[in-house]
Amino acid sequence: MPKGKRKGRSDRNRNDGSLHSSDDDSNNNDNASLISNCSETHSEDCGEEGNELAQEQFEEKLCELLDGLTQKSSQGRTNCLTSLTKGFVKKYIPSFIRDRYFTICDSIERSLKKGGGPEKAVAAELATVVCVQLGGEDACEEIYRLLKPVLFTTVSDNSVAASVRAKCCSALGTITFLTGGDLGDVVLLMQQFQSIFSASYLKGDGALANVTAENAMLHASALSSWSLLLTLISPGSIAGMLNSKTLPALEKLCQLLESPHLEVRMAAGEALALIYELGREENEEFEEDFALDVSETLKQLATDSHKYRAKKDRKQQRATFRDILQFIENGAVPEIQVKFGNELGKEVLVLDTWTKRKQYDTLCNILGPSINLHLSENYLLRDMFEIVGVLASTIAPPEQLRKMQRYRQRFVNAANYKARTLSRAKNRDKRSDF
Repeated sequence: MPKGKRKGRSDRNRNDGSLHSSDDDSNNNDNASLISNCSETHSEDCGEEGNELAQEQFEEKLCELLDGLTQKSSQGRTNCLTSLTKGFVKKYIPSFIRDRYFTICDSIERSLKKGGGPEKAVAAELATVVCVQLGGEDACEEIYRLLKPVLFTTVSDNSVAASVRAKCCSALGTITFLTGGDLGDVVLLMQQFQSIFSASYLKGDGALANVTAENAMLHASALSSWSLLLTLISPGSIAGMLNSKTLPALEKLCQLLESPHLEVRMAAGEALALIYELGREENEEFEEDFALDVSETLKQLATDSHKYRAKKDRKQQRATFRDILQFIENGAVPEIQVKFGNELGKEVLVLDTWTKRKQYDTLCNILGPSINLHLSENYLLRDMFEIVGVLASTIAPPEQLRKMQRYRQRFVNAANYKARTLSRAKNRDKRSDF
């Protein structure tokens, strides 16, 4: 008789999260490819009826994944969370999420509290994507209110793996930014992030801190989230917050530029650029003496050719710090144009400030290649980056547009950044010539 392993009862009944346990479903793909197959964009030979049918099938698969979040298998739940995240990134479907946000939020909260490390990480990612979809709606604020305590607890728990805490840092910082939390809560959260990345400061004797690669990713994530929340602070408050030590001293942030880990160095340079951009909105001579001191360090990083660093890391570091150095010295921000559009026309997003670049990079890390779709259809992103067009008034109902007024107030100075920056650069050139 041929020998082989007999299937036990646990093997036959185990749910791996694929949601295809019967023979009738054997012709379907697994969750990893499920979303991509169901969410293909409209083809030219497909009419309106075909599009509606595809949308219905797509939502049916999402409902199956939502049902899979209640299964006992941790791996199965993790697979369902991952596939849901991919689906919500692939398409802009706020109405579908709005009708089920309580179920989604409850599952995320349960996974963050009781799930294992991988499950916590993907649950945090799903929470972020859901808030991007819902924007400034009341449902988004409710999700923030429910998930903030458990995310904060996970971020502060040293017994949790550093990679999981890094994901939770990013999620907590992003949903706080998207919901426009109270300024007092924002500052407290920034201080919590500061207590994490401060472990990468130099030691008392000036020696480098002993930080593992995994912990360095956590510190970089905390510092990146701190920088994102910094964009919510009004420009006129930066100097006072530095003097009152509400924000870390510039000398401390400068120490992070000496970190042996690329992620920490780049996050520190980005934070310094944001502080100078906001500070110079209040005072053109903001921290000029320190700018001269830090320029030497920035020049070294912008021309780094050490062979012990990876070639890709050196290239990425030099490109980033050249832009930072140019801004610190001359007040000029390299202009980046992002082209996107759909069948209604092509549009261009101009990133001409460090604030816009930081916000755009954060959303890119969340949405990936689908950022172009969301820039075309997601009214939160269009309002955030002040993209004026037909879609801005047709996608969002009037009551939702009224809720976005606070975002307009928050970014009211963004339109003037470029003109002021160019004016400062010209004045500096004249002083140099004189």
